[in-house]
Amino acid sequence: MKELTPEFLDALSEMGVTLSEQQKEQFVTYYEMLVEKNKVLNLTTVTEFEEVLQKHFLDSLSVCRVLDLDAPKKVIDVGTGAGFPGIPLKIAFPDLEVVLLDSLQKRLTFLEEVTTELGLENVSFLHARAEDAGKDPAYREQFDFCVSRAVANLSVLSELCLPMVKVGGSFVSYKSGKADEEIAHASRAIRILGGKKARKEHFLLPGSDMERILVVVEKKEPTPKNFPRKAGIPAKKPIAS
Repeated sequence: MKELTPEFLDALSEMGVTLSEQQKEQFVTYYEMLVEKNKVLNLTTVTEFEEVLQKHFLDSLSVCRVLDLDAPKKVIDVGTGAGFPGIPLKIAFPDLEVVLLDSLQKRLTFLEEVTTELGLENVSFLHARAEDAGKDPAYREQFDFCVSRAVANLSVLSELCLPMVKVGGSFVSYKSGKADEEIAHASRAIRILGGKKARKEHFLLPGSDMERILVVVEKKEPTPKNFPRKAGIPAKKPIAS
């Protein structure tokens, strides 16, 4: 079995994250299941072990720079795909209650296999469009945190994610490179949806020169009932700036 690299563990330590032997094994097993399933299901273009540690696992866990994940919290990962950031967060912070949302059942079936193999508890799977989940009373304004590494405009993501966040909770979008213009264009949408002005945490992915930005939006008021709009509309007609 592979072993996590000292560079990966040092980078986690700098973020205040220490892994038990069981957690280390869980990350390695997750990697092995990921690359095996990737042969038949397109999950990621990044498959080399050290690259996955850096670009997927470390990147996913970087959200602990802006969120307190040590206490039990309820988190939804919108557009989870191959399980990022939800599965790495659950491994590193076992007390989290995690919901993984994706529109493709095949990906969720794989993630169910992963959680069973790793022995992860309090993880559930939601096969849905985020627009529909945001209207469902079972998910609307039920989460302390909503996280998303999905590739979408911040204005669109805010409409998909903020409706599921409790007042007092936060939505965090993972971005690469510069996001100032995107944040500016999304400011009106964020305000309409009940969020405070977005703030950003800028950093380099450890061991690289790759720029990363975490955009944090705190929820200060309930989202108006007419949001999110019907599936597909937020992406086609983002709330104008």
